[in-house]
Amino acid sequence: MKAFLLLFSNALNGKREEKHMIRKFKQEDTEQVMRIWLEGNVDAHNFVPQDYWLSQYELVQEQLLQANIYVYEQDEKINGFVGMMDDYLAGIFVDKTCRSMGIGRTLLEQIKEIYPKFSLNVYQQNQRAVDFYLKEGLFISSKGIDEDTEETDYMMIWDKNRK
Repeated sequence: MKAFLLLFSNALNGKREEKHMIRKFKQEDTEQVMRIWLEGNVDAHNFVPQDYWLSQYELVQEQLLQANIYVYEQDEKINGFVGMMDDYLAGIFVDKTCRSMGIGRTLLEQIKEIYPKFSLNVYQQNQRAVDFYLKEGLFISSKGIDEDTEETDYMMIWDKNRK
């Protein structure tokens, strides 16, 4: 799949033009992606013991090779990624130094262009993520319990054809 090259320029502030692209995951991205995944889960889910995320590390690393992963790369550094398993969005993760800069939204927009309908699960206590997905047009379809963590979560759905 071709890389999507996007250019940003902020001439008003005299900043240099920054280039970034969204591209398919390559095996050599694994270390950066896994660091972002672990830090992101620990930061966003402080209600889940850190040991749980550490115990999932190897499994997730194996699953990367089975998923459709798109990375957001800027200046040869991965600042975020999104993972899809069929029509299930497994997660959007952004490096903690790059949050609130539109990277998550950019990754989600990329997925919306490729997948006309998909679902995801998000912890109820992760209100920032719930609000983000609602703002981006997803809706809550059901409420359940994550069996691994025993935390309440929502299943949310994106449907391009839903009015």
